Amino acid sequence: MPTAKAKAKKSSKPGVTLASQADRHVLYQHAVQAPDFEVEFFVDRYKELRGKKPLVLREDFCGTALLCVEWCKSNSKRRALGVDLCKDTLDWGRQHNLKPAGREVSERITLQHANVLDISEPKADITCAMNFSYCVFKQRSALRRYFETARAGLKDDGLFVLDLLGGTETMSELEEDREVDGQDFIYIWDQAKFNPITHDFLCHIHFRFSDGSMLRKAFTYDWRLWTLPELREILEEAGFSRVHVYWEKFEEDDEDDDYLEGTGEYEDTLQADNQEAWIAYIVAEA
Repeated sequence: MPTAKAKAKKSSKPGVTLASQADRHVLYQHAVQAPDFEVEFFVDRYKELRGKKPLVLREDFCGTALLCVEWCKSNSKRRALGVDLCKDTLDWGRQHNLKPAGREVSERITLQHANVLDISEPKADITCAMNFSYCVFKQRSALRRYFETARAGLKDDGLFVLDLLGGTETMSELEEDREVDGQDFIYIWDQAKFNPITHDFLCHIHFRFSDGSMLRKAFTYDWRLWTLPELREILEEAGFSRVHVYWEKFEEDDEDDDYLEGTGEYEDTLQADNQEAWIAYIVAEA
């Protein structure tokens, strides 16, 4: 894949690199997360399937709680619960995301340092596990237990939202570089190892800066790469009444008829052409 390049820029302090000064959580939020898009997607799906507006969000594996903050900023009546096992990351989120959002927003957000398997209250309109975080559960029984817990934490008409990556390149060892709009670093997604027998999937995130310095293994993920049929079946076994797959719409590029470009719009479907890489959303009805 083509390697993105950034203009050379040196650190202002001799002997100090941009990588050594970087905050990995800030980098991740800029490079990976799109909370405004996700809030819109959640609200649209809830209106589409339930005919009303959702108010309560539970974000499992919430990390810095950026999504919780965006959810509550989008509507003064909305509340959010974020759950994560990493206390340091939650504390970072309180300081850098909740506090700057102001008291009116932060007082409607509850962050819990806990295992997502142990939390089922308060009941949510929407529960989500984004950025493939649930793939930390490698055994079918463990994943089913998590899905059962998520369902127990939903209101009777609640929705559970996941995302998943896949495609023909997903099982290959590769690195993908990507520029990040408005930033002076390169995001690198590193698929370091894949076991076709177990679907164990080891990945890293690195960052390269405009002064040539690198922040290696800023994040490491030891996951199982689940498939869409598996997820749909386990969600149904966990008691969800219906499971929808939302697939991104693609269109031909004006200059290259052989190249399909993602539109950022997703449709509920059970038929799709395989691609080198894709991200789909799964929405399960309680």
